[in-house]
Amino acid sequence: MKNSVIIKSFPNGLSLYLDNEMPFSALLDEIALKFKESAHFFKDATMGISFEGRVLEPEEERMILDVISANSSLNIVCIIGKDDETNQNYVRALQQLIFRQEEMENAGQFYKGTLKDGQILETENSIIILGDVYPGACIISKKDIVILGGLYGQAYAGGSGLDGHFVVALEMSPEKLKIGEFKYKTSEKQSKWSIKPKVQPKIAYAKDGRVIMETITKELLNALPI
Repeated sequence: MKNSVIIKSFPNGLSLYLDNEMPFSALLDEIALKFKESAHFFKDATMGISFEGRVLEPEEERMILDVISANSSLNIVCIIGKDDETNQNYVRALQQLIFRQEEMENAGQFYKGTLKDGQILETENSIIILGDVYPGACIISKKDIVILGGLYGQAYAGGSGLDGHFVVALEMSPEKLKIGEFKYKTSEKQSKWSIKPKVQPKIAYAKDGRVIMETITKELLNALPI
């Protein structure tokens, strides 16, 4: 019983090892106990999470995230896959985003939670979303937008300005995206949002009269004029 749920931490993330034989309802109770006992250790950290040892349905993943939220102050921004290289890219990108979050703290604002279908959040300042922007939701900022989660809805950054503004998300799959006067155009077919996205942190910024979207790397962030 005591080993039915094992929490293993790594930089900016958690691996949750789950017993494959225990009934799911009993497993949820054990997860609740583990995170309640360790709440003082993790505090209100922003992290990704991976599940190991048991194949979970999307609804089961949702239930586990709800239990973690109810029994700790952790902010789980993404479910991480099993590909080690992808995980490391995620960790590096999240570290860069947290650094930029600290830089923006005095001039910007924070919103902790998920923007759901029909919700619109508008601000004059740069903003950091500690959650997801669902399809049908919209975030509008006259400056910059950092989403420590997924962008699946609409985002408008930069107001009427053209240079120096950006949108960052740990998973970038927007319905609509505009920076300054420029709209992002893609030939990719819009996919339906899922609780288990591929972890591909990206940044969108305006350059040469168009919006460019690129996968985040440390080198790219250092080179950008933002």
